[in-house]
Amino acid sequence: MNTLKSLFLLAFLSAILVWVGGMIGGKNGALVALVLAGVMNFVSYWWSDKIVLKMYKASEVGRDNAPDLYSDVEELAQIAGLPMPRVYIIPEQAPNAFATGRDPHHSAVAVTQGIMRLLNRNELKGVIAHELAHIRNRDILIGSVAATIAGAITYLAYMAQFAAIFGGGGGGDRRGGGMLGLLAMAIIAPMAAMIVRMAISRTREFGADKTGAEICGNPLYLADALRKLQAGASRVPLQVSEQAAESTAHMMIVSPMIGGGFAKLFSTHPPTEERVARLEAMVGGASL
Repeated sequence: MNTLKSLFLLAFLSAILVWVGGMIGGKNGALVALVLAGVMNFVSYWWSDKIVLKMYKASEVGRDNAPDLYSDVEELAQIAGLPMPRVYIIPEQAPNAFATGRDPHHSAVAVTQGIMRLLNRNELKGVIAHELAHIRNRDILIGSVAATIAGAITYLAYMAQFAAIFGGGGGGDRRGGGMLGLLAMAIIAPMAAMIVRMAISRTREFGADKTGAEICGNPLYLADALRKLQAGASRVPLQVSEQAAESTAHMMIVSPMIGGGFAKLFSTHPPTEERVARLEAMVGGASL
């Protein structure tokens, strides 16, 4: 059900992209939008893991220089029925983690130095299991495609603003109507894309929590980790640009974008309290 919902939302994102392209340049604009999305998705599929790992200056580790971390990933990957992913440590004090890679045979799990200091070994196992769940559920590919299409929509919306200011539309009243339509689209389309991308990410996070709890064998490992991570991420932000943090927020175990109130409505992650409550319900036999 979660996969069908995600595919439907991806189709809706694609429809927004074509609509934006059509508003800017008619049929040719819609075609250009599709080609743009195709190129961006090709790049994202083949090289997104290398790009994000380099962005965070992650270093690959093995059994020799990170024995506990490596053995825990190895053990949990075997339980999950996955090939052994590459393991990376990020030189960041902010506690967080993510998985990346185009498929289970080309995947990686990355954790920050901060998360290794903050969590005990069982809690870290819960986080690793969550990230392996993303790999097993193919969430990385879905999230990358959603982020890429949303990015293309935002880029085209900026183009629409220039088109409205410098000449989109016909003449006279038609010109005025065209300008207003382009400006309205330039505002609405990125917001719609953000909401759809957020819905996809939240759906996948709940699924990864459930699968991760099953992989590590104890839902409370991840529940306890999430409590600590929420507080830790609020105290110590990632030391990267806001644009980089925003573009990779959907990959993280907890959102690196700090904010409350209205900002939480547009978070790529479900509320931590709800995630913890669902995990604790699993202990009593309830389903997520």
